[in-house]
Parts: sequence; structure tokens; C-alpha cells
Amino acid sequence: GGVGNTTIAKYAFNSYFESFERSSFLYNVRDFSESTDGLIYLQKQFLSDILDGRKIDIQSVEDGINQIKSAVYGKRVLIVLDDVDEVDQLAAIVGMRDCFYSGSKIIVTTRHIELLRACEIELIDHVQKLSIGESVELFSWHAFGQDHPVENYTKFLTRIIEYCIGCPLALQVLGSSPSGKSLVVWESTLKKLEVIPNSQLSKKLQISFEFIQDDHDKSLFLDIACF
Repeated sequence: GGVGNTTIAKYAFNSYFESFERSSFLYNVRDFSESTDGLIYLQKQFLSDILDGRKIDIQSVEDGINQIKSAVYGKRVLIVLDDVDEVDQLAAIVGMRDCFYSGSKIIVTTRHIELLRACEIELIDHVQKLSIGESVELFSWHAFGQDHPVENYTKFLTRIIEYCIGCPLALQVLGSSPSGKSLVVWESTLKKLEVIPNSQLSKKLQISFEFIQDDHDKSLFLDIACF
């Protein structure tokens, strides 16, 4: 969580969507699918994107799948499904991917590599955490508005980089928090983080913990984290 999957997918989509006849970027698939008729909502959003904003009536997920087959027929499309965590979410939108026209591209972001393998998706990229140099640069942009730290603040940088361990979200959140503040505020912020994690960051990372479905594995994870 927070390593940059969605950001990379956005960049790829914005860079190439004009090369396709139609395109659709479905954000937060996991969140939407948890609501009542969430899969149907996602199907409607997808069809609206592909059919130039037309409003589509869908009676069921199966009906939506059939309408998607018809909508993508003969078209080169670019699709991004962001934050997928269940096979049925993929099946509702691109489960019939053999029906997609040659040259179409489907990008899926997920925290579950097993899900991709179950759906026979072979081209898988593991997004890596940032290096120390990249971490310093990203943090500096958010904290100082430039690609390197201000001289008087360098003494705090090592502690912050160690705390963030290459996670872009953490660097962004923590860089923005004390931006423009005095050295005293920076020192206070760091001391607080050592005791109480940043709430915005914890909320994002909590999702990964909740994805652990076995209670024994959750307990084991917590034991390891404490030690």
C-alpha cells in the first residue's frame, strides 16, 4: 500500500489513451464493489466511458457482461482496473477478454498476486520501493519545493528516510505535513511519529493488514511487527 501502483497506472493511461479508440480508468474497484450493486455500477461506468457518455441500463452483472462484449466489439480499447481484490471484479469487466479486439490493453493494479495468476495474467510487474536517493528527492519536492533538502534541515532527513523505508505515500504525507514550518516543529513532528504513526498513512497501510484473511496469519504478523 502506498508504493505507487495507482500513480504508475495513471501515468501509463494518460500517456497512451489517445492511441486507442476508446479508454476507461476505473478507480478504487475494491471500494465500489463492496457497496450494493457495486459491480453493476462499475460496469455502467465502463460502458459510459466506452460509449461516449451514454447512460446504460443494466439489469444484472451477466447483462452487463453481455453489453460490454457488444460495446468493445471491433474497437481497440485501453482499460485500467485499479485496486482489484476479487476475481469476480475482473470477471464483471474483462472476464471475456478473448472478445476484445486485437491490440487492446488491460492494466490491473492489485495487492494480490495470486489473483492475477488465478486469472492467467502472465505479464506481472512488482512495483519496487524507492531508493534512498529517490526518497530524498520526492520528500524534498513536497517539503521544500525543490529536488534537494534545505541545508538546515538535513539533520532530520536521515531519520525521516529511515522511517518511510522507500514508500512514496509516506514520503509525500510526511513531507507535506511540516512544509514551511520551523526547525522546532520538525523536531516535534519526528518525536511524535516515533510514538504515534501518522493517521493518514496508517489508514492506507491498514488495508494491507485487513487483506490477511487467516486469523492465525494476522496474529503472526502482529507478533513479528512487535519484535
